[in-house]
Amino acid sequence: MDFDFSDDQSALRDAVQKWVEKGYDFERRRAIVNAGGFDRAVYSELAELGLTGLYVSEDDGGLGMGPIEGMVVMEELGRGIVLEPLAQTLISSGLLGGYAPAALKAAWLPRLAGGEALVVLAHQERKARYRLDVCATSATQSGESWTLTGTKNVVPAADQADAFIVPAMAGGQLALFLVERTATGVSTQGYRTQDGGRAGDVTLQAAPAQLITTDGLTALEHGVDIGIAAACAEAVGVMDQTVAITVEYMNTRKQFGVAIATFQALRHRVADMKMQLELARSMSYYASLKLNAPAAERRAAMARAKVQLGTAMRFVGQQAVQLHGGIGVTDEYIVSHYFKKLTQLEMTYGDTLHHLGEVSTRMQDTAGVFA
Repeated sequence: MDFDFSDDQSALRDAVQKWVEKGYDFERRRAIVNAGGFDRAVYSELAELGLTGLYVSEDDGGLGMGPIEGMVVMEELGRGIVLEPLAQTLISSGLLGGYAPAALKAAWLPRLAGGEALVVLAHQERKARYRLDVCATSATQSGESWTLTGTKNVVPAADQADAFIVPAMAGGQLALFLVERTATGVSTQGYRTQDGGRAGDVTLQAAPAQLITTDGLTALEHGVDIGIAAACAEAVGVMDQTVAITVEYMNTRKQFGVAIATFQALRHRVADMKMQLELARSMSYYASLKLNAPAAERRAAMARAKVQLGTAMRFVGQQAVQLHGGIGVTDEYIVSHYFKKLTQLEMTYGDTLHHLGEVSTRMQDTAGVFA
């Protein structure tokens, strides 16, 4: 199998890489964190690069690209620990493009592609514990209209988004809806996340909503899998840069008159970090390649990838801090922010133990089929 990137994919990587290096340095990121963790101007710059239209079809004003291009982009954004939630745009583009009725597509996909609207997935609830089939939010139908009541937690850029994709129970079945943030009955409470980004809680009180699909669980699983693949790719970029920063530090930090990079024991630890990085990179590729596979195969692939990525993120982040010493956890030094990002990504869309359980369950189910 050919794992080389095409010329177009390489050009896309170069464009995003140059923007991160020149347009999103550590000082700009620090200013965004201090201002609340989200900058609409940065999101507009991502739109100017065409990234917000990555998963939107050309007929709807997007680039009509796929999972490999998404992986390439998210890796590069990970290197810069970019705060603005492009992954959410990939999720909402996939859900609206794949499941929404024609009128809803026409109303929102061109706006998504142009960066004029930010639509995020609001699916987490306090009692769900990563389970997608657990939902307390309810949907009520009156004629052709729907209203939603419930609360969603840790919603990315909740108080900055233009609309939310919300799972809710409709007649005993999970369905997906689109709710505008400015609609009657919608309130948000925003806060900064551990990595410096923006999230919040969304409360719905008989809020008007537009139906995306009544097959909500199938669509939600697909959307979350898009998010998992994006998180895996982003984590590879974060780890790659974490290793590079650590190596640079070890080449300049001296002890007993020599650079600590010459100490064999420390060199072995860096080698272990690089091994974990490459294992993670392989599984990120695997996740992206399986994103368009049949649902059962796709879900199993995402769980496997998340287990490996979670293990690697924890190892690389902790080793980086230990090799730096005390400076590695100070807010003034950049590697601490990479460590925080890795810690948060490990828990995004289910932590390592959750997905290890998913892998175990799916293996048992498969064993039962062939017993």
